Amino acid sequence: MQEILGISEVYHAAQVLREVARHPRIIGVTDLNPEAQIFLKPENLQHTGSFKLRGAYYKISQLTEEEKSRGVIACSAGNHAQGVALGAAHNGIKAVICLPAGAPISKVEATKSYGAEVVMVPGVYDDAYERALRLRDEEGYTFVHPFDDPKVIAGQGTIGLEILEEMPDVEAVIVPIGGGGLIAGVAFALKMLRPDVKVYGVQAEGAPSMERSLRDGHRVHLDSVRTVADGIAVKEPGDLTYRLVKEYVDEVVTVSEDEIAAAILALIEKQKLVAEGAGAVSVAAAMFNKVPIQGKKTVCIVSGGNIDVTSLNRVITRGLVKSGRNCTLTLDLDDKPGQLSLVTGVLGSLGANIISIVHERNTSSTQINGCMLRAEVETRSHQHVEDIKKGLRDAGFRLVE
Repeated sequence: MQEILGISEVYHAAQVLREVARHPRIIGVTDLNPEAQIFLKPENLQHTGSFKLRGAYYKISQLTEEEKSRGVIACSAGNHAQGVALGAAHNGIKAVICLPAGAPISKVEATKSYGAEVVMVPGVYDDAYERALRLRDEEGYTFVHPFDDPKVIAGQGTIGLEILEEMPDVEAVIVPIGGGGLIAGVAFALKMLRPDVKVYGVQAEGAPSMERSLRDGHRVHLDSVRTVADGIAVKEPGDLTYRLVKEYVDEVVTVSEDEIAAAILALIEKQKLVAEGAGAVSVAAAMFNKVPIQGKKTVCIVSGGNIDVTSLNRVITRGLVKSGRNCTLTLDLDDKPGQLSLVTGVLGSLGANIISIVHERNTSSTQINGCMLRAEVETRSHQHVEDIKKGLRDAGFRLVE
C-alpha cells in the first residue's frame, strides 16, 4: 500500500491545509459512555461543516494548470460538494456538482452559495456518480472523486496527524464510514505512526457496504441504501479505500437508526454540538458499546454537522424515545365517565408530562363498550417509563404493548 499512499503525502497535505482548513481542538473527556474516556474530534465545526473540505481542497490544489483550466466536476451527497465548491472558488476555477435528488436542501443551497453549478440527479449517491462520469467524458471536466483517490485520502488523513499531535496517548479512534475516504486516510496515518492505536469504523445498518464487503472478502454493491445518515449512504466502497480499510482498520460495525438519533440528541444536549447522522455514528458506536473501548482513551470523529433543519425535529423525537425521554402509552379502557381523569391523575402523580392524548372509540381492537387511549408523555429515563407502566397497571388499567 506504500506505493499508492505514503505518509509523506499526508504530511504534505497538512502543510497545504495549514492556512485553509480549521483544526478543531479535541473536546473531552465527555460523559457519553461512563465505561470509557470518550473524546470528540469535532469536524462538524470545519469550514463547510464537514471534514470533506480537507481532501477536496488538497486534491484540487495538486491539479496541473491544464486540469484546472478544464474545470472540475464532482458527485456528492452534499458535504464533498461543498468542499469541492469552496476549493474551486479559492483556486479560481469552475466547479460542477452532481447531487442526488434526496440531498438535504441545506446542503444543496450551501453548495450553490460557494459558486458551483449544481446538477440534481434522481436516486442516491451512486446515481449522481454515474452522471458525473458521463459529464466528465462529454465536457472534459477534471473529476474529483469523493473518496477513492490517494490525494483525497491523504487530505482526510491529516485528521489522524492532528489527533496524534494533540493526544499522543490516544488508544482508540472511532470513524464514520461511507465510501471509506475518511477512515482510510485516518487509519493509514495512525497505523504508520502508532500501530498500537485501535481504529474502528462505523456504518449505518441501512447502508453497510464496507462492513458487508469486509465480511464477504470482496467489494459488495448493495441494491439499495436507506438511512438518516445521508452522508454515508453509499452502495459500494471504493477500490483503494476497501484495500486500505482491510489492511489498517481493526473492525467495522453498524449502528441502528434509533442509535444514531440518540447520539445526535446526546451531542446536542451534553456537548452543545449539532451533528448530522453521518457525523454521529461514531458517537453512537461508543454510546452503545458496539466496539471494545471499555477503559480506553477514545476519540470519536464527529465528521459533519450539515443536518437539514426540517428533519432535525424528527431525529430529536426519535432520539428522545431511544433514550427513554419520550414514550407513547396505549391503554384499553372501559368507555365510561371519569376514566380519562383517572389516567391523567396516575400519570401526573408519577411525574409524566403529557404531550398529547388521543381517544378512539369503536376501534377493531376494543370491546363494544371499550375505547383506546393513546398518551404521548415526556419521561426521565427508561426506568421512569417502566415505573409509569407499573403504576398504570397497579391502578387497574390495561396497557396494550
